[in-house]
Amino acid sequence: LYVLFLAGNPGLAGYYRTFIQALYCGLNQQYPVWVVSHAGHCKPPSGMEMIEDTDIKELEDVFGLNGQVEHKLNFLKKNVSKDIKLVLIAHSIGCYITLEMMKRASELQVLRSVLLFPTIERMAQSPQGKLMTPLLCKLRYMLYMPVYLLSFLPEGVKASLVRFALRGMKTCDESSITTSVNLFSVDCIGEHL
Repeated sequence: LYVLFLAGNPGLAGYYRTFIQALYCGLNQQYPVWVVSHAGHCKPPSGMEMIEDTDIKELEDVFGLNGQVEHKLNFLKKNVSKDIKLVLIAHSIGCYITLEMMKRASELQVLRSVLLFPTIERMAQSPQGKLMTPLLCKLRYMLYMPVYLLSFLPEGVKASLVRFALRGMKTCDESSITTSVNLFSVDCIGEHL
C-alpha cells in the first residue's frame, strides 16, 4: 500500500511536509507516504531538465491541468508497481487531478481517495473566479520583472524576505520558508499564473 498526496496550488510539496510527516507517523510508519509537486511549479533537482518525460512533451499545455494529470500518472507508472494498492489524498486543485487520474487510468488500484477542500470544477465561473480570473490574467505580467530581479538575490536573502513576509503567521514552519524560496524563479512563478 502506498499513500500519494496531490498538492493544491501553488503545487509545492514542501508546504505539506508537516502534514505528510504526521500522516506517516499516524500510519505507524508502515506505509510510504509520497507527495509530488506540480510539474513546472518548482525548480527541478540538479541534473534534471524542466521537461524530461517524453510522454508529456507532446501535450499542448505541458504545465496546464491536463499536463499535471499526465505528470502524476507518469510518476505512478515509473515508480509504482501495478500490483500496489493506492490511497490518494488531495488538496484543492489536486482533487480535480485525482478525479481525472482515476478516470484516465482505471487500472490503478485505488482503495480510497480523500479530497480535502476540493476544487473540482467551474472555478472561473464562481463569484470570486469571475472577479479574480480576468484581473490575474492581466496583472500577472507585472509580477515577472520583480520576481526576475529578486531571483538574483542570494538564497539567504530570499529566505529572510520570505520570513519577513510571513512574520505574522503563527503556523509557519521552516519547511514553508524553504519552499517559498522556490517562488523566486521566473520559470516557476510563470506556471503558477
